[in-house]
Amino acid sequence: MNHELFAPDESLIGSGAPPAPITESSVVTLTIPCAAEYVGTARLTILGVASRMGFSYDQVEDIRLAVGEACSNAIARADAVPQKSAPMITIRSHVEPTQLIVEIDDSVATSGNDNPDLDRSAGDDVNSAELGALLMEILVDEVTLQTSAGGTHVRLTKYAAMNAAG
Repeated sequence: MNHELFAPDESLIGSGAPPAPITESSVVTLTIPCAAEYVGTARLTILGVASRMGFSYDQVEDIRLAVGEACSNAIARADAVPQKSAPMITIRSHVEPTQLIVEIDDSVATSGNDNPDLDRSAGDDVNSAELGALLMEILVDEVTLQTSAGGTHVRLTKYAAMNAAG
């Protein structure tokens, strides 16, 4: 067996230096089955993308948690309603010089009335989807949720200019 095939590529190993500044836009796309065992893959992917942008450790963890929450909400909806076909989750990370935009689209069939209310007053009963939406709002700078009969679109934005402020 040729062990050279498994030797690490030295160019892929970080030197500990901060990443080069982002000067142009790029998109990283990941499509996974709508199943709990793939949420870790989504979180690891966004960890790599956000780390590349130079976000602090805490900011990377916030983004990673928000993406995981969006995926988990899709999985919970898929488990609650029988699906005609195996639903998928697509995560598109738009890497910009001043911001990271993460779009999470799922193909979980819904009634179209599942949009969590983000402006509930204290003391109201909150279901897990609403709690997840509130958590995402706390973790990133902007959150947009859109539901339709064919699935849900979540857009998370984290501004790179806020790195110094937190």
